[in-house]
This record gives sequence, structure tokens and C-alpha cells, in this order.
Amino acid sequence: MKPLFASLLLTLATVTGCAAVPADNIPARPGSQYDAVVVAAKNGTPVTVEELARQLADTDILVIGEYHGHHASHLLQARLQQALHRQNPAQILSMEQFNLDHQAAVDAYLAGTTGETEMLEDANAWDNYKASYRPLVEFARQHQLPVIAANAPADTVRCVGREGKAYLDRLPEAQRSALPQQAFLDTPEYRDKFIDAISGSHGTEQAELSGRMLNTYQAQLLRDNTMAHRMVEALRNRPGHQLVHTTGTFHSEQRLGTVAVLEQRAPELDITVISPVEWPANEADMPLAKHRHKGDYLYFIQPMPREFRDPEREREAMQARFGQRTTTNCD
Repeated sequence: MKPLFASLLLTLATVTGCAAVPADNIPARPGSQYDAVVVAAKNGTPVTVEELARQLADTDILVIGEYHGHHASHLLQARLQQALHRQNPAQILSMEQFNLDHQAAVDAYLAGTTGETEMLEDANAWDNYKASYRPLVEFARQHQLPVIAANAPADTVRCVGREGKAYLDRLPEAQRSALPQQAFLDTPEYRDKFIDAISGSHGTEQAELSGRMLNTYQAQLLRDNTMAHRMVEALRNRPGHQLVHTTGTFHSEQRLGTVAVLEQRAPELDITVISPVEWPANEADMPLAKHRHKGDYLYFIQPMPREFRDPEREREAMQARFGQRTTTNCD
């Protein structure tokens, strides 16, 4: 480690009250797209998966944020799921990647009454299921663990995105009752983060949400609140269990989104958040300070390959991606 960096670490520890990472314990940058360097966010101390599982033995919910499709995210999720199961076999797997209206299809597969391809079709599984999520579901199936389809129904989310939260008032009772009663809880910090992400506004003057942007935000809140509601419901139905939830990191980092509304719904639960952080190739030292706020633990991974270098091709691809029309009927 560079002497200057070691000195800065010591200074930072003195100012913030955080213990400095010992000089011989500074982790190296991940060596491949499969590798993740896990550290405690408060001080950057590296931990192995087994050590982390021991530290989390008493937590009620572990939320593992991911970059969708990143091999390191999914490999870490699988390893943590297994390590935590060795600590406490009473485990629940909760997944953003399945919607609650497909719970029966997931349960049928776990019970052995349908095959994997049938489940993928019936549950409208994500395209990257086999490469990213199959190991999680197979571990749960082999150990007779429940898998919670935690996300809101896709058609309902789309219609809220078009028409706003009032759309829920038109749902049939059976569909509405499956959603949380308070479906749009949020926090000011999450609202600001959403505006930043959508509008690119990073100044002190935040744009007000209105029109289609407001509807889109309410659709996001429906996802967050539904996932939080489903997790609380799962734990109340299975006392003594530990729940592992997989989700895109926007829903959980900084303890915002799903985590913030989960804390509002069940403040008695102990929730731990682990968030991914990209460690660029041109940064020799772990970029801890500017990301420490993102989780209780962080896992550093290599950045994903850049999708485009030709701006025109990128523009065309984005137009094609977001210009796709859905056949969802909101009437």
C-alpha cells in the first residue's frame, strides 16, 4: 500500500472515529468478473463469506443489492445464501425477480409438479434466470425452503406508470387485496434520488415530480412497497426464519427504497443491507469513502463492460428499448 494512502486512512479514522484498516489487510481489486471483495462499510475491513454469515446470524432480513446480470453479484448471492443456511436452516428466499401473481407457478415448481421450463413460462421469468438466479432457486428447492415472489404484478406496475396511483382503485378486489394497503409509502431522500436518476438533476434545486414522471415514481414505489409487504408477511407467517432478499441495488442502497418502507412497516425487524460498488481499473486503492453510505456492507466488483462507444448506436438502441409498446390494457 502507498505510504500516503496509509497516512490518509489513519487521518480519516481519527476524524470519523472509524478504525483504520490494517496495512496488511487492504484488499486488492477484484481479479475477474466473478470476484467480489466484501468489506464492512464503516471501516473497510474485509470479510469472507463465512465470516459475514456468522456476523449476520441474528439479522432478520439480509437485503443483497445487485447489478442485474453481473456474475459477481449473483455468485455472491448464492454463496451467502448457502453460508447463512449453515448458520440457520430456517431460511426464506425472497426475490424481486418474480412477481406476486406468479407465486403459484413458483410453488408448483418447488413442489415438483412442474418442470423448470414450465415454471419459466408460467412465472414469466427474467431472461437471465438460468445464468443468474437458477442456483438460488435450486438451493431452495433442494432444501425445501420457501421462495417468495416479492415484486408487484408487472401489468399493474405498467398501468400505474401510465395513469398514476389512482389506477389501484379500479382493480378487482382480489388483485387489490394482494397489494399492500399503503402502497406508496416513501421518503424525501428516495424521492430526490429518483429525480436525480431520471432527470440528471444534481443541484440543490430539485424538480417537482408531475405528470408522467410522477406516475413513473409511483410505479417505482409500488414495487418497493410490495416487496417490503411481502417480506414482512413471509416472516410473520414463519416465525424464527431468516429472510434473504435479492434486488436491484437502486431499491436498497443507502437503506432507501424497499428498505426504508420496510423499516416503516416493521421497525422491530433487524435489517442488513449489502450493496455492490464498482471498482474501476484505474483506481489502485479501494474507493471506500465515497460509497460507505450505500450499505452496512459493501462488495466491490469490476465494472461491467461498456455497452456502446458509438453515441449514435447507443441512441438508437435506447430508443428501441424504451419505444417498445406493451399490449397491457389498463381499461
